[in-house]
Amino acid sequence: MSATTVWITSANKDRLEGLKRHPRESYNDVISRLLDMAVDDEPLSEEAIWGIEEALEDIKEGRLYSEDDIRKEFGVEE
Repeated sequence: MSATTVWITSANKDRLEGLKRHPRESYNDVISRLLDMAVDDEPLSEEAIWGIEEALEDIKEGRLYSEDDIRKEFGVEE
């Protein structure tokens, strides 16, 4: 295993420290965990992308329902 030195601000070092699962966990393990979280192993399907694009278009066009509208439509009371 090789090592590389990187420069980070003390604020980021403190943030990494706060993400440790236990005091003796290495920064390498913390960074590895963060990298694993950042990579999506299951990219969105074409159908999901289409659905998101359609929803964004609905928002742009003002085709929205408020929570109150939905409650009234389905007869749900708080």
